Amino acid sequence: MAMVAASTLVGMLIAPRWGNSAVDLLYLPAVLAAAGFYGLAPGILAAISSALAFNFFFTEPFRTLHIDSAPDVATVIFLFLVALVTSQLAARMQAERQAARRSASRNATIAGLARQLLSCSSDEEIATVACRELRNLFDCNAVMMAGVPEPLSVAASPAHSILTPSDIGAAAWAIQSGEPTGRGARSVIVTEWVFYPVRSGTAVLGAIGLARDDGTRPVPADQLDLLGNLLDQVALALERARLESEARDFARVRESDRVRSALLSSIGQDLEPHLASLSSAAKAIQRGGSDAKPLVSAIGSEVSKLQRYLSNLLEIGPEADQVPLQSGDVTIDLFRRIVTRSGKQIRLAPKEYGVLAELAKHPGRVLTHTHLLRAVWGPAQEKQTEYLRVAVRGLRQKLETDPAHPVIIINEPTVGYRLVVPIQCP
Repeated sequence: MAMVAASTLVGMLIAPRWGNSAVDLLYLPAVLAAAGFYGLAPGILAAISSALAFNFFFTEPFRTLHIDSAPDVATVIFLFLVALVTSQLAARMQAERQAARRSASRNATIAGLARQLLSCSSDEEIATVACRELRNLFDCNAVMMAGVPEPLSVAASPAHSILTPSDIGAAAWAIQSGEPTGRGARSVIVTEWVFYPVRSGTAVLGAIGLARDDGTRPVPADQLDLLGNLLDQVALALERARLESEARDFARVRESDRVRSALLSSIGQDLEPHLASLSSAAKAIQRGGSDAKPLVSAIGSEVSKLQRYLSNLLEIGPEADQVPLQSGDVTIDLFRRIVTRSGKQIRLAPKEYGVLAELAKHPGRVLTHTHLLRAVWGPAQEKQTEYLRVAVRGLRQKLETDPAHPVIIINEPTVGYRLVVPIQCP
């Protein structure tokens, strides 16, 4: 209104000298400025005010809203239409500019979080960075929960955040259902927190909870898309950390197998001279003689060396590879590569044994399809889940009492397989 008044004042100064025909253009800058700086509604108000001011001050009869001249009527209408159109265009440009600014800010926020997550190598570090950044961004408390059926707190910001049983139940439901749970969400549980699932494909890796001290909703509706993008970055970081951990484990196992194979291939050459020496000493003792002490000493020395070789060989593999595992009536001896059922040895195909051995190395732990395929078939086949299903089907046919209802190799839907926690043989 102030800009329209200023335009009217300028028009009054120039109208006596140049006439009223040039005055109507003086109102366009006011309309454009109102729409550009303040939006569509102020622009429309400026357009209406400009048309009324021009009619009131610059069309006959003056100081009234009545118009006698048809050209003046056309001028007022044209001024209003031009002002209306220009205000809409200016308002649209302003809206697009604000949207671009918001998009740039959102992209910068996402990129900043992704950059910080790149330096994290464990789930705890990722959760700590995510909670800290979400707390700073939304000015609320943040906590990350993981695990089923009862999730545990991985990280929190501030660190002294305390969760009630209802809060933990809400987090568990968010992880199981894959839907936001808590205050303001469709799945309502009596809790001050809102838990959002952290997804990686179809799997839920955990849940991040947000809450304000005043009890209001932590994330406004217009920022839910930004939150979703940030949670996707957290999920990518967790998935990357998991894959890196599996790659390190796989490399460590392959290196151990390589060293073991090398030692086994050379053990004959290493032990043959000592065995020959023992054989010669034994024959000499058998032939008799009064002075047998040097021979006995040589035998003892060679025996000690053989014992050291055997000790070194046994220490190459983990203890779990040396002690047979018992699952029901099935015994898995990784050290001797023997699998028996009810005392009878079971013949397994190479890939079947590879899958069973990998599960037995991590008893009770769920191994993903990708992990098993990479460990047994190699990285090039990590997407061929049908290979894994065929091998597991063959194992169940040979090991399970009722293959249709397995109790040894359990399927975790959409995730992988696990071997039930075995009992070590005495």
